[in-house]
Amino acid sequence: MAYWLLKSEPDAWSFEQQVKKGAKGEPWTGVRNFTAKQNLKLMKKGEHAFFYHSNVGKEIVGIVEVIREAYPDPTDESGRFTAVDVRAVKPIPKPVTLVTLKGDPRFSEMALVKYSRLSVQPVTDREWRLICEMGGAGR
Repeated sequence: MAYWLLKSEPDAWSFEQQVKKGAKGEPWTGVRNFTAKQNLKLMKKGEHAFFYHSNVGKEIVGIVEVIREAYPDPTDESGRFTAVDVRAVKPIPKPVTLVTLKGDPRFSEMALVKYSRLSVQPVTDREWRLICEMGGAGR
C-alpha cells in the first residue's frame, strides 16, 4: 500500500469540511499540475493520505482514505486532469507543521520538504510512520 499527502488551503477546503462529508467522502478536484495528476492516477482504493493545510497553518492535520480511484475531473473543461474521491479517517491529534519537518533531518528527502508546491505527493512508509508517531495518530 502506498501513502500520499494531499494539500488544501483551509479557507477553500478544510479537514473539518472533509470530516462533515462522512463516509460518502468528497471528490478531490482542481489539481492542475501534471506531476500531481500522475500521483492521483497512481492512488488506489483503500490507500491513505495525509491531509495538509497549506498557506494557513502549513501543517498535517488529518488522514483520509481513497474511496474512488482516478476519473476525469468534473471541474476540468479541458478533460486533461483527474480526480479521486476521499473520505476522512481521523484527525492528527497534534498537527505536524512544515517547520517541524524542515527542522528534522529525517525528513530532508520528503517531497513536502523538497517540493513544497506540489499538491499531491507520495509519502514513504518511514515518513508515514514517523509523522503518525509525532502527531499522536498511531499508524
